[in-house]
Amino acid sequence: MKLFQNVVCSFIIFVLCSSATAPPAKTSSIYISDYENILGTSFEFKAVASTPAKAEAAENAALKEIDRLDKILSGYDASSEFSQWFHGEKKAVKVSPELFEVLSLFDKWREKSNGALDASAEVIGRVWKAAAKRNEQPTPQELAAAVATVKQPHWKLDEANHTATHLDDAPLMLNSFAKSYIINKACNAALATGDITGVVINIGGDIVVRGDHTEQISISDPKADAENDLPIARLNISNKAIATSGNYRRGELVNGKWHSHIVDPRTGLPADKVLSATVIADNATDAGALATAFNVLTPEESKALASTIPHAEFMLITSDGKRVESSGWKALELPVEKPAISRPVANPSADNTWDPSYELVISLELSQIEGFRVHSPYVAVWVVDKDKKPVRHIALWYRKPKYLNDMPAWSDAYYGKFAEADRSVSSTTSATRPAGKYTLKWDGKNDKGDFVKRGIYTIMIEVAREHGTHQLMSREIDFTKKLQLITLPGNIEVAEASLNYVKKN
Repeated sequence: MKLFQNVVCSFIIFVLCSSATAPPAKTSSIYISDYENILGTSFEFKAVASTPAKAEAAENAALKEIDRLDKILSGYDASSEFSQWFHGEKKAVKVSPELFEVLSLFDKWREKSNGALDASAEVIGRVWKAAAKRNEQPTPQELAAAVATVKQPHWKLDEANHTATHLDDAPLMLNSFAKSYIINKACNAALATGDITGVVINIGGDIVVRGDHTEQISISDPKADAENDLPIARLNISNKAIATSGNYRRGELVNGKWHSHIVDPRTGLPADKVLSATVIADNATDAGALATAFNVLTPEESKALASTIPHAEFMLITSDGKRVESSGWKALELPVEKPAISRPVANPSADNTWDPSYELVISLELSQIEGFRVHSPYVAVWVVDKDKKPVRHIALWYRKPKYLNDMPAWSDAYYGKFAEADRSVSSTTSATRPAGKYTLKWDGKNDKGDFVKRGIYTIMIEVAREHGTHQLMSREIDFTKKLQLITLPGNIEVAEASLNYVKKN
């Protein structure tokens, strides 16, 4: 017994001495990078690392993997392996493991979804694009011919020899879930550097979270789609993938009617029963495939399909405003922030108060710099009154607080209040947006949440790059007058900007 006590005492002394002499444990931080025009949309990378250099190494590994896979799977790059295979001779060709896997996955999901997910849906999409150009509905004959084409087999895979044979000339696109497939591989590449403990990659609203990190995810409201609109739901995600697909950002306007870019390959008609589908799954490809298919299927069909994927959860927003959820969805949700309660406006015209049924829509398109990859610029948007005093902070997008002083106008107005805001634990999932295009709104309230008096206000837009250019745009608006769409001159950082005072939807 005494020997045991001596051993214990010796161990305690050793531990205490070791603790006294050991260097303090390194702490990790979250490092964030943003780019535009990665796979045709926005890209956000977050790494949990002990140093900026380690985070950068992981980021470079992820971007390298994205570029590698894009050169394999892209339907837009004529030199990609997929494009070369598509345009090549119709014979068995040995293809890369990645292309073979993605084609196999499309076969699997075409069968699992009963035809709702099909790479040849591009055939139907082109019919609708042509109809939009001539501003009339496609004919029944055009749609019937397109559907008949879709139903044909388009390739044949040989597992033993790892070959793929292209069988016809039907246009094909792998967009349905290729992005999710690439994100998952990019996350793995980042973690494989061994320099980070957690990673989040968000490409156009499809997100993968891996490692020792929990990310708060906001889900865009398809009926209120500005960047600063309140989300329809918020969740905490760890070691999962989440994807959102919907018809509210891309589509075709045909004879005054908006049609979704997502079509039902079985009927040739645009999917119009579901506005938005968000899916959480262990595997990113499953999440992306389900989210797309759920825009086409009925809620009952979606529920049945989701039940075949372990741990998959989903939320649908239907065209009539209903919210349909899987049985385990509620357990993942966090409380959603409620709008600030403002002073009621009984008669806006009588007391000259902002009419709450109107809002100012601020549209921005960031310039694309061709030929090489650069981080997204820092952007600040706010409102000042006729005396140039700050009224309402609209948006602030940045990477490193130390460079916020590169936006001097915003810094003078708001630095003390917003410079240390924590944006490291939140990402947004939404339908994919075009690269660089963003929408913000001003609802006529000040920073306290009260409606302002109608009068003269100036919209401020400041954009800067680390060690780069600085641009300041502003436009004074008299809200007591009838307003029309205002277009602001572009510059090296902002290709286009507009202001539109409109009635709320």
